[in-house]
Amino acid sequence: MLSWRVVRGARIGAMGRWLTVVGAAGGTGLLLLSALGWALGHAQPGAGAGAGVRLVWCLLPVAMTVQLAAVVGHAQPLGWSRSGLAALGLGRTATVLIGAAAAALACAAGSALALLLFLYLRGDLGGVPYAGSASGVLGAGHRLPVAGAATLLSVVPLAAAGLAAAGLWQPRQAKPGAPPAGLPWGVALTAVGLAVQVSAPRGDTLPLPSGLGSVSPATVAGWLVASAGLVVAGPGLVHLCGQLLALHRPGALRLLAGRALQQEARRIGRPLGLLCATATAAVTVYDLQSGDGHRLGPLTSFAAALIGVCVLAITGTALLEARNARARSTAALRDLGASPSLLRGAVVLRAGALLAVAVPLTALIAGLATVPATR
Repeated sequence: MLSWRVVRGARIGAMGRWLTVVGAAGGTGLLLLSALGWALGHAQPGAGAGAGVRLVWCLLPVAMTVQLAAVVGHAQPLGWSRSGLAALGLGRTATVLIGAAAAALACAAGSALALLLFLYLRGDLGGVPYAGSASGVLGAGHRLPVAGAATLLSVVPLAAAGLAAAGLWQPRQAKPGAPPAGLPWGVALTAVGLAVQVSAPRGDTLPLPSGLGSVSPATVAGWLVASAGLVVAGPGLVHLCGQLLALHRPGALRLLAGRALQQEARRIGRPLGLLCATATAAVTVYDLQSGDGHRLGPLTSFAAALIGVCVLAITGTALLEARNARARSTAALRDLGASPSLLRGAVVLRAGALLAVAVPLTALIAGLATVPATR
């Protein structure tokens, strides 16, 4: 009940983030139920492998939805007053439980909405079953297994609660502005992942959605490793950008922008790396689609849009947290006489420095990642 009151009493911005989590969980629940419905509608021998492949590809939107719910569930308790929580008798454990319960509650609400919509489209709620282009994934006319549907819909809330609790239970962060230690490891992981992708042969073990062909498991594993490398290297890249901006007798503008990037590296680095990894995957999918002349199906387009919304929401939440954390420093600079144009210029310079590094890096990795599909 307390977690529900926390979500219901949130501000407009926080409420919008929670509604985004509900929508993402609902979309992911529809994808999971569509895999179940496709298995019910294609129960003939040999179709089980196809249902398993569909369920495997659902892991990507599941992972992004869980990450979004954990980020939103982790962001709200950061603004709570520790003294106020102590006065209410709420310690660290209670804060962790509230954040995890709020994330699970939002995901459970989205899963419930997905189940209602899925049952409505199947005609189980008294209507006529949907007979459009996606009717094959509904399994209309077949009895929906309650245990299977409940198991699939419980994955996102339980995983979101666990990840949110783990994020809130982390030990105290390193000193702000200290250089992150993950840049060499991230570069190494990215290089290994790209090497695996480039050297991976064409394979037909894992079919791609929407008839885009098939790939070998090594190609998918290489992409996952390279994406993990980008996420790990993100904080180090942001900190390096800040160091380069503040290099060699900087003026007030470069000094403000560089120091701010160095202090915000741990907060915005990983979401930025995740955004770059998603962009490389989007370029790869576009290359496959244009090369074979196929068009993405409705479910694949929906899953891609869902992943994009989740990644953008994660990045936006991290940027908003960074701005809130910088509010006291900005107020102090204004009290010292800093002009608004100087502060705006520092923001523009920070954004330009990040784009100058992220865009060429994403283009380079995307170009190398598409080699196995085009050769």
